[in-house]
Amino acid sequence: MPVPISRLRRWFAIGAITLVLMVAGAYFYARHRVQNALKQVPGKIGVDIQQTAQGFTISRSAEGRTIFKVQASRAIQFKQGGRTELHDVTITLYGQDSSRFDQIYGQSFEYDPQTGDVTGKGQVEIDLEANPEGALRSDQTPPKELKNPIHLATSDLVFNQKTGNAHTKAKVDFRIPQARGSAVGVAYDAKSHVLTLQSDIAVQFAGSTPATVTALHGVITKEPRAVVLSHPHVVTNSQDARAEQATLYLRPDNTLDRIVANENVQLDARGAQSGHARAERLELLMADQRDILKTAILSGGVQVEHGGTEPMEGSAGRVILDFSAKNVVSKVRAEDAVKLVQHQKPGSGSAAAQDIELTAPAVDLYLAGGRHLQRAETQGAGPQIVIGGVGPGSNAGHRTVVNAGKFQAHFDGLGRLTSLHGAPEARIITASSGAGQPDRISTSQTLDATFRPGSGIEEIVQQGNFAYVDGERKAWAERARYTLADQILTLSGSPRVTDGGMTTTANGMRINRTTGDAIATGNVKSTYSDVKPQPNGALLASSSPIHVTSESMTAHRTPAIAVYMGNARLWQDANIVEAPSIQFDRDRRSVVAQASSGQKVSAVLVQVDKRGKATPVTIASSRLSYTDSERKVQFEGGVTAKGEDATMSADRMDVYLAPRGQPGSQAVAQAAKLDKIVAQGHVVVAEPNRYAQGDQLTYVAGEDKFVMAGGFPSIFDAEHGKITGVSLTFFRHDDRVLVEGSDTNPTVTHTRVAR
Repeated sequence: MPVPISRLRRWFAIGAITLVLMVAGAYFYARHRVQNALKQVPGKIGVDIQQTAQGFTISRSAEGRTIFKVQASRAIQFKQGGRTELHDVTITLYGQDSSRFDQIYGQSFEYDPQTGDVTGKGQVEIDLEANPEGALRSDQTPPKELKNPIHLATSDLVFNQKTGNAHTKAKVDFRIPQARGSAVGVAYDAKSHVLTLQSDIAVQFAGSTPATVTALHGVITKEPRAVVLSHPHVVTNSQDARAEQATLYLRPDNTLDRIVANENVQLDARGAQSGHARAERLELLMADQRDILKTAILSGGVQVEHGGTEPMEGSAGRVILDFSAKNVVSKVRAEDAVKLVQHQKPGSGSAAAQDIELTAPAVDLYLAGGRHLQRAETQGAGPQIVIGGVGPGSNAGHRTVVNAGKFQAHFDGLGRLTSLHGAPEARIITASSGAGQPDRISTSQTLDATFRPGSGIEEIVQQGNFAYVDGERKAWAERARYTLADQILTLSGSPRVTDGGMTTTANGMRINRTTGDAIATGNVKSTYSDVKPQPNGALLASSSPIHVTSESMTAHRTPAIAVYMGNARLWQDANIVEAPSIQFDRDRRSVVAQASSGQKVSAVLVQVDKRGKATPVTIASSRLSYTDSERKVQFEGGVTAKGEDATMSADRMDVYLAPRGQPGSQAVAQAAKLDKIVAQGHVVVAEPNRYAQGDQLTYVAGEDKFVMAGGFPSIFDAEHGKITGVSLTFFRHDDRVLVEGSDTNPTVTHTRVAR
């Protein structure tokens, strides 16, 4: 489930939005305070007017504290209508608790007592400044330090002292240390305590991340204490954000508490890390410290798209971003049906890229320094990762599904997925590439996958009660390692594999998941238990299990052939074949054994004489081949057969076995019964008292008869000498010898040899 840092960068747009909207909040709140002040001041013009040396002063006090003071260099009262004109006016507002030192000043104001309107003629300047120690100091004492007041400027401001309403259609400009902005038209409704910014709201944010905030319309309310913007739009050098509406909620001390954007929230990142995010709602929660963002929450059908070299898309019902100092994202939590998909490009030498899809109830993402994704963890039951075959029209033959109780992912300094840990109850399901073929399934307690940056999985290690199912083939071990490059599954820790009635154990095993070949090494033991009796067979014809041991084994699935190497031994009942190499075909029940420079092939058969006595016969050669349906064992290369009282040697021997269903064929511990031997090339028969040789020999076990022919066969007896002929026939446990001559010399000699 690769999840690169580029996926999160669209969330950084939230930080920029937050800072800008904080500035906007301060500005709109300033408008609100100015209008409240104007409501109180003009209503007192014409009350308690006293001329001083400095001009005219108008003030209002309550409980020994001045609420406001109006100073003017001169005043002119007109008889007609009773209007009063004030020049060089400065209005200072201290507030009910002396916590303010706001000033409104301008060249000319006019008061009309008939209408109750107080109108600022021309430009009006406003400075807003808090005075936290005002209540502790003398009345009208300025703040200890006047620093960075909020400054506003407008014109044609009209306040009606009878209704308390104020308005202007002119442009209102403001300036604070972080930004400057403007709006066109302001209206204050005293009854509802609502201040309306009528149009063309714009805020310019300067600093390390310059940004512009615009809105079509704005409203400031007292209950709740909030600023509502219609169609806000935030633009930075690399990011863009907009929504249908945004609300800035203020605390009692007028600091920003939270921001909520609703309806069609859109976040866009431009440039090399282009991306897009959308949701129905965005909420920004501020810390108690000024300008510190604590949490950002996206909710309602959250969707994320990212371009670049590794395109990505994701969705969730809710996404929560936690911020550390300096508005740096430290953690991101996605919850409610989370789905993340990364589309990867093909790696070097790979045929196709591996798309990665993660689904989970929730995912926690942890960042280093607010820039690089460091690790990720799934939360909740049933997380799943799909590798390859993601999305409509994908190739299901390359689809792998990974499940575990929980996933933990780690990323490199560039935010690229490097490793994945899953536990407990890890499970991998790989779709078969062949039509109608079963899926491959592996389970274990833990799973660890390593990734090649930009190319997908490099290897997977599963540990703890590992089990694997691939059709009829099943495997168990304590540990399994799967490498994608060669499609090899390596088993260790008491591995065991079963396949079509064959069970193999070894110190270590490897399975090629592409070809189906299996390689076992160290103390290999195989048992073929699904064996049906073959009445017409011989060496491997019973229903008893067939056992094989060796130092190593290579098993092929098609055809079902296994090759055992190194001190190989195959047996069924009393029938034994030993060789450096044994190839066994379980379907045909055929064996091919090969010798090495230091070890011969050896097979043990049984010989039953006319009296029914069974004796073992051990045959050694360089090569053995046998197919049970033919009941013929072919020995080649320096063949030697040793019985109870006779030894035969030849270049080649074909040993024919009696069918297993024949009476007497199961005489010795289910051993195969020798029926006939046909030997060729440098044939020698040695008995205790005689010695025969020739080029061809036929031995019939049921008659204990030897027929030697070819190459002037001869028989030698230490007492009677040597006999030669075209054909020699002699018998075991008998002194008779039949000698046949040629057509030109048809001589037959009967010789009795003393025993």
